[in-house]
Amino acid sequence: MARSIYACAMPRVLIAEDEAAIADAVLYALRSEGIEADHCLLARDVAPRVRAGGVDVVVLDVGLPDASGFDVCRELRGFSDVPVIFLTARNDEIDRVLGLELGADDYVTKPFSPRELVARVRARLRRAGGTVKAAEGEWTARGDFAIDRDGHRIRYRQQVLDLTRYEYALLDALLQRPGAILSRAQLMDRGWDSDADSADRTVDTHVKTLRAKLRAAGADPDPIRTHRGLGYAIEA
Repeated sequence: MARSIYACAMPRVLIAEDEAAIADAVLYALRSEGIEADHCLLARDVAPRVRAGGVDVVVLDVGLPDASGFDVCRELRGFSDVPVIFLTARNDEIDRVLGLELGADDYVTKPFSPRELVARVRARLRRAGGTVKAAEGEWTARGDFAIDRDGHRIRYRQQVLDLTRYEYALLDALLQRPGAILSRAQLMDRGWDSDADSADRTVDTHVKTLRAKLRAAGADPDPIRTHRGLGYAIEA
């Protein structure tokens, strides 16, 4: 019988940034920490997204192609108190003061550490009254995967997989040692608690169904590798 998987609501961050490399790095860092993140390139797209709801923090580049981030922040403050973190190459004191006076909550200058930015986002979420820890669910990143062991959940590229008890145990065991080959016996020791399911073909069957669910989630190529006569390994 399949185990029901319930994904709790995660905080959502909107990133307005026109440099693709920076946007991709920030998106990856946030999503790896269990924070949903969206991206837009233009200043004119920010206010409509915030008005539509569901945005908990805005990370706003000052130098957007169509308008200044300062103007965007001024517009946001006309109707919303959503936390705003400026992300910019400008490091002049007057720019920082202006941004804060316009109602921004924080100011991060380039170059920067994506991990530091994530920490600042989380701090803003806490100060805004959000339950960041509960929303994140203590996810641990493993490449394209993330594991919430307390909730017995695994995500692949931000999509929570609908796994049975044995599929979860099998995938969790593989993800604990990415690249290592685990025999069927090792997998059964970690995931099975009954002799009734202790045949090698049972492991193979669950690997097959797990692969199908990973394909449905967009996994291509298959991250699970079969090593004939040895067992299975995963490329996370």
